[in-house]
Amino acid sequence: MAKQADDPLRSLKKALRDNTPVRLYLFYGEEVFLLRHYLDRLKKLVVDPAAEDFNFHKLTGETFSCQALQDALEALPMMAERTFVWVDEVDLFKLPESDRNFLGDLLSDIPDYCTLVLTYETVAWKPDKRQKKLYNALAAGEIVVFSRQSQHDLIAWVGRHFAARGKRISTDLAGYLVDLTGGSMTLLAGEIEKIAAYSGAEEIVKSDIDAVTEPVLEAVVFQMTDLLGQGDYGAALTKLRTLLQMQQEPLAILGAVGTHFRRLGAARTLLDRGMGSGELQRLYGMGDYPARKTMAAAGKFSPAFCAKAAELVMETDYQMKTSFDDPERLLELLILRLAREGKNG
Repeated sequence: MAKQADDPLRSLKKALRDNTPVRLYLFYGEEVFLLRHYLDRLKKLVVDPAAEDFNFHKLTGETFSCQALQDALEALPMMAERTFVWVDEVDLFKLPESDRNFLGDLLSDIPDYCTLVLTYETVAWKPDKRQKKLYNALAAGEIVVFSRQSQHDLIAWVGRHFAARGKRISTDLAGYLVDLTGGSMTLLAGEIEKIAAYSGAEEIVKSDIDAVTEPVLEAVVFQMTDLLGQGDYGAALTKLRTLLQMQQEPLAILGAVGTHFRRLGAARTLLDRGMGSGELQRLYGMGDYPARKTMAAAGKFSPAFCAKAAELVMETDYQMKTSFDDPERLLELLILRLAREGKNG
């Protein structure tokens, strides 16, 4: 079995280029879009569609057993050089001890003609080093983590995907779209498709994005607080009502508002100390675009307002959790109280 690579994703990309997949892969991580992308590429590399019924074997939580996996691994390829076995969302470490020991032996001796991939999307990948035989067998394969991509990489990726559809998008607008979708490549892929179909021009403009993109909760909260900073209190209240119409939970909305105002307060402090958005990125692990936007928004609020906003959010949180008042009414009341504080400076 191959030794775990220093950079498993780079090793996987090289294997795809050179047609040299290893016998065991384990895929997990936040960025499900990338996980599925490379799983699909690996399957296409190994499996000829004409013989897929013979050479592709998938096991899930409903169909998995040690015997079923052994049968799949030992099934000889038909009209092809290799077979592909995909085990999806099965926590091997939670199996009975006898099964774990059996799998430790089985996974240590995967046939040369077989590529086995274990994937984890909703089931957490939590290896238990105490179960040495199984742990060592899995660790000897290539464990590839698909992490959230950086803001810089996502912006470049958005630009490439629009270009593939004959469209151009500026760096700032690509960053805006990344912000609206929360940086999820899965959401971005769908929104790019919609925006490209909607736009009648080669150059994507902001109105194209706003017309068809459904922003994530954090993005709408940012827009709402930005409107407060601009003194457009009616529009801020409309944004809140839009979130409620989207059936977002009031407590989740309040949590996002609280998080955003904490960041605004930190950004305001950094501004007063002559620091830039880079320090805010470091403090909160933010991308460049949202950090710059937060710093710009913080410049519209006084330190006193940021402190009062945090206090009002905490009061609203307490009321939601301890009173019988309507949570939606409490949220609207919060926005009105924030608007009043904004008018008072």
